[in-house]
Amino acid sequence: MAHDIAVRGTVAEGFEGVREEFAAVLAEETTEPGGQLAAHLDGRLVVDLWAGDGFTGDLMPAVYSSTKGAAHLVVALLVQDGVLDLDRRVSAYWPEFTGGGKERLTLRELLGHRAGLIGADGGFTFDELADDRVIAARMAGQDPHWEPGTAFGYHALTIGALSGEVVRRVTGRSIQEHFEERVRAPHGLDFHLGLPEALEDRYVPIRPMVPTPGQLAEMLANPADPASPAAVAFSAGTSPEIDLVALVNSRTTRALGPASVGGVASARGLAGMYAAAASGLDGRAPLLKPDTLAEFGRVHWRGTDLVTGSEDPFGLGFELARQAYACLGEGAIGHSGAAGSQAFADPASGVAYGYTRRTWAYPGGAAPENARLAKAVIRAAAAAR
Repeated sequence: MAHDIAVRGTVAEGFEGVREEFAAVLAEETTEPGGQLAAHLDGRLVVDLWAGDGFTGDLMPAVYSSTKGAAHLVVALLVQDGVLDLDRRVSAYWPEFTGGGKERLTLRELLGHRAGLIGADGGFTFDELADDRVIAARMAGQDPHWEPGTAFGYHALTIGALSGEVVRRVTGRSIQEHFEERVRAPHGLDFHLGLPEALEDRYVPIRPMVPTPGQLAEMLANPADPASPAAVAFSAGTSPEIDLVALVNSRTTRALGPASVGGVASARGLAGMYAAAASGLDGRAPLLKPDTLAEFGRVHWRGTDLVTGSEDPFGLGFELARQAYACLGEGAIGHSGAAGSQAFADPASGVAYGYTRRTWAYPGGAAPENARLAKAVIRAAAAAR
């Protein structure tokens, strides 16, 4: 079904092709379209677009795992400051983090999703998933799903709480507090890990996925095994099963801003954070020094992800964006979100990118259209430099 939809916003000279690609993507959307796209080049906003009935550039949807990028920017800053040591054992910071080999796990391995703590016995309740402190307490006593440090598997709902507990034990402050004070507030970003009640009118609820008949048939033909690592990691084996759309649309979740999935942001906020991290905003120096950016953005381990089943190497806390988008350079860092959001910084091109959707994209994770949009942005950026 083709949609006739107006694209609003602005692009810098030379980025008109990005607007055209954004309009083409929306026209092909099978559900009610609505999205935001923003990009910076060397810290300058060059793309600021949005479309959809009632969906403006100022609104902030839930960005699910794109939140992990914000959380691990904080960790990278603390490593850069010398407050955290990547090769120190997590248990040295967090003494209760023991059992099943957890006491030997280093912070570097934890950030590489190698802890084996993808879920809790019996799953999590709705309220537990909204509270990083509760998740961390359960994980401290949880037997790992594999020997820590020996394998890799995506810690979808737990990694932010695990990283956050290390940060809290060392600094006495949460990842959310550090992000607000060091990243969000100084740069005026529309990206919140804990949305103030005064900004609730700028939250736009995520809508559940509406699969096409073909997609629905595929889903029904391949039911998830409730005992599989994927089901454990996404809390899909609980009874009742956790509704991840209801989770982020809950005011409790938005208020607490759990560091794995609880952030809300506009595309401007996503792109602005990565620009601040890698290029600098408003004439300021980048938050991350080149050696820090390089360390967090290099491949530390390769292999098959035990949760997703894919070859999906991570950096430290960040997804390596070039794995998904070959148009990017080595060392590009970012993180996608389950409903379709995507955000990254590509030091090679000077691009920082952010994309959000109003409706969950099939089959989950970075929406497929990000490949086209990212390519259009990178192409325009190369011509503009």
